[in-house]
Amino acid sequence: MSRDTLESGGRDTHGARVPRGAFAAVTLAYWAFMLTDGALRMLVLLHFHTLGFTPLQLAWLFLLYELAGVATNLGAGWLGARFGLNATLFAGLLLQVLALLALAELDPAWSIALSVAFVALVQGVAGVAKDLTKTGAKSAVKRLAPSGAPEGTLFRLVALLTGSKNAVKGLGFFVGTVLLGAFGFRDALFALAFVLVLVFIAVTIAPPPGLGAGKRGVGTRDVLSSSPAVNRLSAARVFLFGARDTWFVVGVPIWFHDALSDGTASADARAFALVGGFMALWIIAYGIVQAGAPTLLRAARHTLADSLEAARRWAGRLTLVTAVIAAVTFAAGTTPTPALTAALVLGLLAFGAVFAINSSLHSYLILALAGDERLTMDVGLYYSANALGRLLGTLLSGLSYQAGGLSGCLVAAALMAWTSRLWAGRLARLAEAPASLPASA
Repeated sequence: MSRDTLESGGRDTHGARVPRGAFAAVTLAYWAFMLTDGALRMLVLLHFHTLGFTPLQLAWLFLLYELAGVATNLGAGWLGARFGLNATLFAGLLLQVLALLALAELDPAWSIALSVAFVALVQGVAGVAKDLTKTGAKSAVKRLAPSGAPEGTLFRLVALLTGSKNAVKGLGFFVGTVLLGAFGFRDALFALAFVLVLVFIAVTIAPPPGLGAGKRGVGTRDVLSSSPAVNRLSAARVFLFGARDTWFVVGVPIWFHDALSDGTASADARAFALVGGFMALWIIAYGIVQAGAPTLLRAARHTLADSLEAARRWAGRLTLVTAVIAAVTFAAGTTPTPALTAALVLGLLAFGAVFAINSSLHSYLILALAGDERLTMDVGLYYSANALGRLLGTLLSGLSYQAGGLSGCLVAAALMAWTSRLWAGRLARLAEAPASLPASA
């Protein structure tokens, strides 16, 4: 859905009716959550890095966050089917508020082991919150999309929501680093919780219409059943997000922080802002490309088979880009130099653009391939795979950076991207046998 769609009384360019108020409410809730999610990630990462945590210890802080998402997405799919999509949105927002307030109670006098355990547990709650919110918001896109719309309409809708969400998350990265430098860890968490409480009150008083009804008779065992297409797409998603997070979670922010700071408090604060600002701009640019992917790919002219083939082709391009960056960093060595920093910045921009198109294609394909009767459960299974990819990437980010520095992260990321390409190829081959695709696709 383009901006013109939202400004033209709720109709898309083909005349299909779009429920503008419901989309606006879902988008507001999703934006608010992702702002705090991005800020929280940078707060935790940089705060504990300055306390002397190793890369592997930093990775452990996020592991339960990602692990919780694997199970939560399956549960969120069932919850949305049983109680309605509003239930998942509201539960996600409320849990995030509780996680922010709990993390503010961290005692600096605790041992490293106790601090890691406590933060990991609270991050697990935040991971549950994120994936409840994501499953509800993404499923709402297909539920609210105009029926009978031409090819490409659903792609535009999901690309707009997903791309704008990532831009807001990027802003959250910057907000988190600025709050950390200006107010400290605890007060920054209180500020984020206050903003999210306001949004929670607003959306519960006036909930998005059309999303509250669930279905009786939805069993928990239905969660695990799926089509071959959804299974293969989910496998490709695991390794796609693993490829990103293998170098993005620990490697990139820590490498840049160490390159920009001499260890003093003032240098740390400056490095926080620079690292957070760059990562914010990267995520925002990534979101813009993601939102514009339907136009870049001329999705209005695409059949489902075209989109499946495009997913295979762009996964190959991501593998190539990641392998080239890995080769450059391996040849340059471990010492941060202006030339290496510039190469990494350019490499990150190229990776982000290609990754954004891959991600946007996947986000569209899961809604196109999901059965109408199993919408939230297929989406939940798919985002469970997404969380598994983040979990693997987070663990590999700490391990590979500690073992081989940034080049080690990138070699591991290139292998993950290559594996995603293999699964995307298997998915594309399903287009040769249309009976293997869901009837709703």
